[in-house]
Amino acid sequence: MNSKELLKKVRQIEIKSRRLSDNIFGGEYLSTFKGRGMTFSEVRKYEFGDDIRSIDWNVTARYNEPFIKIFEEERELTLMLLIDVSGSKNFATRNKLKKEIVTEIAATLAFSALKNNDKVGAILFTDSIELFIPPNKGKKHILRIIRELLEFKPKSSRTSIDKSLKFLLSVIQKKAIVFVLSDFIDSDYNKSLKLSAKKFDLTGIRIFDQMETEIPKLGFVPMIDAESDELVWVDTSSKKIRNSYSLNYNLSIKNFESLFTKNGAGVINCMVDQSYVKKLLGYFKHR
Repeated sequence: MNSKELLKKVRQIEIKSRRLSDNIFGGEYLSTFKGRGMTFSEVRKYEFGDDIRSIDWNVTARYNEPFIKIFEEERELTLMLLIDVSGSKNFATRNKLKKEIVTEIAATLAFSALKNNDKVGAILFTDSIELFIPPNKGKKHILRIIRELLEFKPKSSRTSIDKSLKFLLSVIQKKAIVFVLSDFIDSDYNKSLKLSAKKFDLTGIRIFDQMETEIPKLGFVPMIDAESDELVWVDTSSKKIRNSYSLNYNLSIKNFESLFTKNGAGVINCMVDQSYVKKLLGYFKHR
């Protein structure tokens, strides 16, 4: 993708994601995710039933009658996007690569956060941390994240959700909203997920292509393992091979859903050729 094509693609995604965040997700995002704490707003006269712990003793002494402090929920949040950029993101059998869907979803979430004056950061990962974009505000910052997602070339093609969560825990100290975007064909992240779900408002978004869930009968076909880059010949007419593939695939998905749910984290499943808008909106409304 040359510079002109990249700018055009970034602009297309910006227009689409901003429209979605303005018209659909802005209000849902605001109502779904609460602020980190309470900030002082004003004082008013004490009324029967008010919590005496809220009495402002300085103002009370000055006016010789009780006043209480009024607090507002702190609205500014930090949104962190943990994005799997391993080789499997280039898989596609329909009109779009998984990478493009991931970028659109990430952009929509980012612009929803921007609309509410929240900071947005991103961690692009494989089996290592490929790129860390610290949380910041502003349209230029969001567009940088979009550009990176579209043109980033990872050094590795493997995946480690565990390493991405451990890195997140080390760099983000305060409570944050965290979305992990991956196909979750990984299993060894139980401990780091538990710690992350306890500290952050965590949601896993699984992006997958229907063709990944099963192997069709095509005889011997050459396949490249997107995670290892190895070329292998697979006898797809073998029922044993097809069943083994389906079993392993389904186990990884059950593991993902079970671990996230058990630890109080959210789960969203998005198929490449289906509307992610409905999936996200449904998730926000039922939180």
